[in-house]
Amino acid sequence: MGLTNIFKITGTALNAHSLHIDLIAKNMANSQVVSGSEAGAYRANRPVFASLLNSGFGRSDARGSAATSLSFGRSEVSGVQVSEIARSDTPIEKQRMPGSPLADADGYVYLSNVNLVEEMAYMMQASRSYQSNVEVMNTSKQLMLRTLSMGSR
Repeated sequence: MGLTNIFKITGTALNAHSLHIDLIAKNMANSQVVSGSEAGAYRANRPVFASLLNSGFGRSDARGSAATSLSFGRSEVSGVQVSEIARSDTPIEKQRMPGSPLADADGYVYLSNVNLVEEMAYMMQASRSYQSNVEVMNTSKQLMLRTLSMGSR
């Protein structure tokens, strides 16, 4: 595995975590939204991460192994992606508000299932993962620069 492959792998992770942070921000923005029906209530979105296996990042070298992927067992990992965006299955809470214009026939409004404390924990996790991947890229860059400077001595 070459150092340039590290940039490709961490680049995919940065994209995935960036999408995760965007979803968290969307969830937090919609945390106070109410609806007149349970079906119309906002549900939190969660990313589902998946490994990019045997992707088109690289080409095979003379030995037949992938030149730009990281091997784990028999699978070649080339990064990470968000394979789908799942909706949270946490139950929707309903509150009795007969005076609300959004209330149903029984006087209930339906709140989103977003838990702000949980979203903040997800935000910290995603932010730290993003920062870790940036550090991996910076360390790889420093290693490449040091390798190049070794040839000039």
